[in-house]
Amino acid sequence: MPTVPAGPTRPGPDDPGRADPAPGAGTGDGTLGPVGARVVLLAGASGSGKTSVCRRLGLPVLRLDDFYRDGDDPALPHRFGIVDWDHPASWDREAALDAVRALCLGAGAADVPVYDIPTSRRTGTARLDLAGAPVFVAEGIFAAELVASCTALGVLADAICLRLHPAVTFGRRLLRDLAESRKPPLTLVRRGLALARAEPALVRGWTASGCRPLPVRATERRLRELAAVR
Repeated sequence: MPTVPAGPTRPGPDDPGRADPAPGAGTGDGTLGPVGARVVLLAGASGSGKTSVCRRLGLPVLRLDDFYRDGDDPALPHRFGIVDWDHPASWDREAALDAVRALCLGAGAADVPVYDIPTSRRTGTARLDLAGAPVFVAEGIFAAELVASCTALGVLADAICLRLHPAVTFGRRLLRDLAESRKPPLTLVRRGLALARAEPALVRGWTASGCRPLPVRATERRLRELAAVR
């Protein structure tokens, strides 16, 4: 299968190039297996435009938000009297990693959950087939949680977090969530203000986990470069 060419070994924070992993990767049992596709992990605050970027470019997308746990799971973390959906414990990391592994090291296809945010539960499954694409995007606020594992597997093409002004993401997030009736309006405002205050720290955390903060246009340029490799 086609592979992604290597970029610079130590890119700067706004450099769209990035070193790519070796062409072989661990399969999880200590052996090496071929890499059929590589993944771009795309993090960013809720409302930063991750989904819109992927839609504009037409790349295969693994929606990491679909790996949220059901709202009645007793182990879910809480904040402000409601479930804290911005805490990694609200998300099934291992299931998401299994899907990435199947797409990169397996048949290039995986059955993934379909999650309904207004009702906070999985409603079914869908088949994600890369159809031979050498690169796909795994996008979501928890994408940085997978950087270390994807690097170890040798399947990471790049790891990026979208960088916008918190006021911009607050407005975009609120308009989206109100339009989709995700939660009661007051809850959305309270949550949105808290997220806006926390956003700079979130970006620092994603950067520390291995993501490069890039503006939207630089992110789109990098994704187009990777998608063009055949």
